[in-house]
Amino acid sequence: MAVRGALRTELAEAVSSCRLLIVGAGGIGCELLKNLVLTGFTNLYLIDLDTIDVSNLNRQFLFQKKHVGRSKAEVAKESALQFCPEANITACHDSVMSPDYDVEFFRQFTLVMNALDNQAARNHVNRMCLAADIPLIESGTAGYLGQVTVIKKGVTECYECQPKPTQKTFPGCTIRNTPSEPIHCIVWAKYLFNQLFGEEDADQEVSPDTADPEAAWDPTDAAARANASNVDGDIKRVSTKQWARSTGYDPVKLFHKLFKDDIRYLLTMDKLWKKRKPPVPLDWASLQDKENNSSEEHNETTPLGLKDQQVLDVCSYAQLFSQSIQTLKEQISQKGDNASLVWDKDDAPAMDFVTSAANLRMHIFSMNMKSRFDIKSMAGNIIPAIATTNAVIAGLIVLEGLKILSGNIEQCRTVFLNKQPNPRKKLLVPCSLDPPNSSCYVCASRPEVTVKLNVHKVTVQTLQDRIVKEKFGMVAPDVQIEDGKGTILISSEQGETDANNNKYISEFGIRNGSRLQADDFLQDYTLLINVLHSEDLGKDVEFEVVGDAPDKAPLKPTEESAKSITNGSDDGAQPSTSTAHDHDDVLILDSDEESPSSSNADVNMESTSVKRKLSDDGVVSAKRKRLEPQEEPDDDIIALD
Repeated sequence: MAVRGALRTELAEAVSSCRLLIVGAGGIGCELLKNLVLTGFTNLYLIDLDTIDVSNLNRQFLFQKKHVGRSKAEVAKESALQFCPEANITACHDSVMSPDYDVEFFRQFTLVMNALDNQAARNHVNRMCLAADIPLIESGTAGYLGQVTVIKKGVTECYECQPKPTQKTFPGCTIRNTPSEPIHCIVWAKYLFNQLFGEEDADQEVSPDTADPEAAWDPTDAAARANASNVDGDIKRVSTKQWARSTGYDPVKLFHKLFKDDIRYLLTMDKLWKKRKPPVPLDWASLQDKENNSSEEHNETTPLGLKDQQVLDVCSYAQLFSQSIQTLKEQISQKGDNASLVWDKDDAPAMDFVTSAANLRMHIFSMNMKSRFDIKSMAGNIIPAIATTNAVIAGLIVLEGLKILSGNIEQCRTVFLNKQPNPRKKLLVPCSLDPPNSSCYVCASRPEVTVKLNVHKVTVQTLQDRIVKEKFGMVAPDVQIEDGKGTILISSEQGETDANNNKYISEFGIRNGSRLQADDFLQDYTLLINVLHSEDLGKDVEFEVVGDAPDKAPLKPTEESAKSITNGSDDGAQPSTSTAHDHDDVLILDSDEESPSSSNADVNMESTSVKRKLSDDGVVSAKRKRLEPQEEPDDDIIALD
């Protein structure tokens, strides 16, 4: 039964009549759906692309073991209707980024609540809500940390007004030649999976990088070294996938290429090892002899601890490598010719492969090997999900929604759930919502950005995939050159401009100072791109956005005294959702700015509060400072660990 009696009449009527869109039915989404129907919301539309996995069951309480493999959205609807049968819930097992969900679709809702787990989908929903002029409540959790905020066109910052932490990347030569940390070996193993069984990507090559500038071979030595490497390791420089297919995915031959021959080849690049400990190649036969000689000892000794948290010996990882290849070979053969597999941390053979390959490489490069549990955490970018955090954030989302439906959006807040109480003994810290950033390339009145690149090296394909889609988040872009003729460079119509893809943009007359207009009609979004030609970009840098991340707003005084958080007022909350291939509880990211929080609203205080941003690993980074009336300096500012 809904708790309508707790709401005043006008608000109860608004709650029962409004239409809500919930994007995501994962950790926060399950809690949110339960809260909404029990509060009295009856017209709900739920979208989630993901299916239920066993690993979800410890916190996504609307799901049970019998539901594994089914649509999260469908099962969440069924479960919610069991305790609130009068609710009208529409569930869709689909991606919110599908063209079916256009601006007109969004306009039918009073309010949108995000419970997402990935930045691309969050960016998209942000733009759709801006185009439809619908309030959006955004949220996320990461372990004990959580965050909720409200986004309203023309009133608050949008989701993309401030920079977001990007996933850390590593130079290709480090991954392929000189790994020094376990994460380098784990990334290499994930690349190897794609090279062998997934979609081959030239940027994810795992063979030794002969172009490594640190190696700096003398040209006169190159032929001799190449010949020496062929003699020493019988190596032929072919792609990893070609090599694997030519062997019929023979585990022993793959082992020798990856962990013996390629390592010998690296050793011929002797300049790499002048200040580093050189790698030590592995030999399959030697490991088998060692395994056979110690088999009795292994039988007598039972490893301690949970299986996934045990670190095995190198012989065991060699066996696991062989077994996982056989299983993955069978999987890909069942799919037919030219089929590919997608790496998934919850797929046991795929996880076995990455665990074994990464640990074998760690051993070769004299690193301490890691347990399957540790490797899964790093390979899947997993931040531990805590049910209580999801519950708190979901509750805050509903409170913010009630403020919006009451017509009191000015009372909405960004609220941060911290791991430890601040000096005022508060875990929940409310912050005033910031106005739109005039430099934002999404919600500004005339979005515009400058991109530095080499027009003679950037292809139309790179412009489309890496810049317009990946960097600026467009889904189906059309790009034309502002040359007085409206030359179409990229079309969202399939096949219309494919002939342009491999041409350099300079071939279309694009040079320093050229302007491009990129349109995404699905998002109702137009971006002007100013081209700044440069031949001085760093190694492996294809482009740079000038002033990347919108300029920060200037210091400004706070307009109102802060109020403490109370039930039903003055705190802001936001949801996070789950989608396929991502974690439903991976933190979302935005601002951590705190207004002075005091129970005495008439106290005149002056100080500076710091806006903080949570990165993927939970680290707080300074975002910007803003003057706040306070008496005691830094009274409410807390450093999160």
